[in-house]
Amino acid sequence: MVYTLPGVRLPTVPSAYKLSSNGWSSHVDTRNAHLSFFVKNKSNSREEDFSGKPYESGSQSSMAAAPEKVLVPGTENDVSSSPTEKLDVPEMISDNSQACDVESSEMIRGMEIENQEQLVEHHIPIEATRGDDSASVQLLDGHVEAKLEGTSNSTYETISDESSRVRESVIPQPGVGQRIYEIDPLLSNYREHLDYRYGQYKKLREAIDKYEGGLETFSRGYEKLGFNRSETGITYREWAPGAKWATLIGDFNNWDPNADVMTRIRMDTPSGIKDSIPAWIKFSVQAPGEIPYNGIYYDPPEEEPVINTYANFRDEVLPRIKRLGYNAVQIMAIQEHSYYASFGYHVTNFFAPSSRFGTPDDLKSLIDKAHELGLVVLMDIVHSHASNNTLDGLNMFDGTDSCYFHSGARGYHWMWDSRLFNYGQWEVLRFLLSNARWWLDEYKFDGFRFDGVTSMMYTHHGLQVAFTGNYNEYFGFATDVDAVVYLMLVNDLIHGLFPEAITIGEDVSGMPTFCIPLQDGGIGFDYRLHMAVADKWIEILKQRDEDWKMGDIIHTLTNRRWLEKCVCYAESHDQALVGDKTIAFWLMDKDMYDFMAVDRPSTPLIDRGIALHKMIRLITMGLGGEGYLNFMGNEFGHPEWIDFPRCDQHLPDGRVIPGNNNSYDKCRRRFDLVEGCLIISYRSDEARNFNVNGYILLTKVEAQNFGDFVALSEERLQYQWDSLTLCESESGSEGDAEYLRYHGLQEFDRAMQHLEEKYGVCISFTEFLNSNDLFFVKCWNNVGRGETDGFAFMTSGHQYISRKAEGDKIIVFERGNLVFVFNFHWSNSYSDYRVGCLKPGKYKVVLDSDDPLFGGFSRINHEAEYFTFEGWHDDRPRSFLIYAPSRTAVVYALAEDEVEPVDAEAITTI
Repeated sequence: MVYTLPGVRLPTVPSAYKLSSNGWSSHVDTRNAHLSFFVKNKSNSREEDFSGKPYESGSQSSMAAAPEKVLVPGTENDVSSSPTEKLDVPEMISDNSQACDVESSEMIRGMEIENQEQLVEHHIPIEATRGDDSASVQLLDGHVEAKLEGTSNSTYETISDESSRVRESVIPQPGVGQRIYEIDPLLSNYREHLDYRYGQYKKLREAIDKYEGGLETFSRGYEKLGFNRSETGITYREWAPGAKWATLIGDFNNWDPNADVMTRIRMDTPSGIKDSIPAWIKFSVQAPGEIPYNGIYYDPPEEEPVINTYANFRDEVLPRIKRLGYNAVQIMAIQEHSYYASFGYHVTNFFAPSSRFGTPDDLKSLIDKAHELGLVVLMDIVHSHASNNTLDGLNMFDGTDSCYFHSGARGYHWMWDSRLFNYGQWEVLRFLLSNARWWLDEYKFDGFRFDGVTSMMYTHHGLQVAFTGNYNEYFGFATDVDAVVYLMLVNDLIHGLFPEAITIGEDVSGMPTFCIPLQDGGIGFDYRLHMAVADKWIEILKQRDEDWKMGDIIHTLTNRRWLEKCVCYAESHDQALVGDKTIAFWLMDKDMYDFMAVDRPSTPLIDRGIALHKMIRLITMGLGGEGYLNFMGNEFGHPEWIDFPRCDQHLPDGRVIPGNNNSYDKCRRRFDLVEGCLIISYRSDEARNFNVNGYILLTKVEAQNFGDFVALSEERLQYQWDSLTLCESESGSEGDAEYLRYHGLQEFDRAMQHLEEKYGVCISFTEFLNSNDLFFVKCWNNVGRGETDGFAFMTSGHQYISRKAEGDKIIVFERGNLVFVFNFHWSNSYSDYRVGCLKPGKYKVVLDSDDPLFGGFSRINHEAEYFTFEGWHDDRPRSFLIYAPSRTAVVYALAEDEVEPVDAEAITTI
């Protein structure tokens, strides 16, 4: 069945409602018809004006139902705003359209909210969708609403049963916000600022409760604004305070049923006639050869192709993450962004998942699969700024620079070349709160990492400012209280409606109360992203080994506020970009191209790099916080950088920034470096002549008959297998590297996750840029909420650093029931080295970076037992003696815990 509009052909195809096997409600809606409606910016294209006969309420209108009510501040929930004055509208004629009457009404004042808000509403009657030449357009309070009526018996389920349960949730009322002074008495000196901040939050929360029915209702703005489908059709609304009138325009391709029909909103603004993509658009694409993005109302037929990068990530990368022992994935660059190389930070369409990786349904399928695997899915959300684009972004949306953003210099980020939100504007709050809710409710993300929070919280945006920890830096005129209050509101919303959701804030300033609960007067984040650690490692790697300061390393890793949890990482995505280096490349440089094969001699640079790479990751995970983040490829020491497809960029001043001819060559991760081989380590020396450097190596062809090989080898060689590891390439393509040292680096990363798993439940996550790019993280207990059971060292309340010896280059610390010993010395190994501990008993090795499976030299005896001595050493009541080889990290645990060593057999599978 095909419904037609003047200038648009809209195919409709039935779809089935599905429910995933694990109980998660599917993202596929039950409806009798799919309706695809597209919004496009194309000034030279044929345009169709969806205008028609004036609407008269008393006449026999073709409208199936009256426009839906628009709730505004100052009105009752059951009363819609009414038009009060006429506006002149220029007559716009297209092939199948007529002039229309446009009405608007003045916004009812509520609190101190500006009465400039307009809500533009378009309505397309049911006859128009069935081929009639007439259509009607209404302009009510600046809300543009376009209703595309479907069949009268069509059904539409907007949210799943789970979403319905969320609607019934009650977000707790604000507390008194005074506990922060008990947690940190120094905050009492800034009580006036903090009480004012909390008062503003409560005032705004009360206003939302009073005028909007609460945060739960207020955050469902995406159900009212933008394109939304109901039983009677599709409604389109926009907030455009600067627009005098608005109309819907479109084009088509010779009525080709397979063509993408595009439409756009055209407005008369203070800066002239402007065509814009809807602010609340939920999907947008970039046509080949065009610069601006095109917004699409996404409601595809079932035959829509689904093979794309979201699907690749779902099928190929998620199982890999699970196998490595991570238990969460953090996905970057989800919100649509026009500039690919921005890592997704220049967002143009906030409700639309990036079309580069596929369709919205593909993303939902990815998330469903992750949940099936037991992985938590976090989204990197950008509410700190927006793209400066006017053609396909929010900038100058209604022809003014103050719609959504601060006007003038305050609304522009000079370093990022982006626009800055006005968090004191009512409709901006609705937009951003609804956006956060949209991704949790519609796509079932489990939480967010909020990007650029430091930039939000200060009017100087943290630029050219060195934070020292002085409280005057946090509570003064430089603080953007509106932005901080927004962060409090969004945490209030997320934790109120989705109690298990996780929020992580990217803050480099060290803002006090950042991760204190809202009820206690804090901002309400669960975790702070500990960003200083990655920068410190790069700083250290530029120094000679002799100049590494153990105290400096310890200070950076542990410099965080009491009671505020952190997620730390050794390498960030910025370091992996073209022009910079990964940690592995800083350590081993060009030697990685020629000396990473295990059947060839190594070099001192490779041996040093492999050893330090493992130590850097383990000490970061061990001391850096309650969560551990690993950027894509760092788990196996990725050798190269990331470079996005880029054209030459011509700047207004005449300069040209060269591109890479849109090359995808470096826009990937080399997972083939650690896949495609079977590696067997052994305990007996009898088979040494059958292997290379302590391993028996099989090609994939040989591995196919692995069962017969094992039986034959055991019979002839009579030795016991120590470990078996099969790593087959997902693609199965020829030329996969089979004998590379990257495998040992990855196995060590896997062993770190296994160690934490043995000592408690925690979370890890991965950041994803395209089909082969990802970010891994090991993180907190019970999805960040529960208390630590057992001996999970990352979430243990017991942490004690007993030694940081600058001369020996030794670091010793306890976390949980584990004792970590790091020897960073480049040549000195220490026999009978005494390390302090808290508990008496017998200790055994549970993780050893020098294990041959991890590319080490097997200098530690894993069968040895270490008994404690009474007597104080390094301020610890007991101690035991160890052997500490150079450039090694060894973890010891009490034998009474009966935890087996984290050896190859425990962490690898066929």
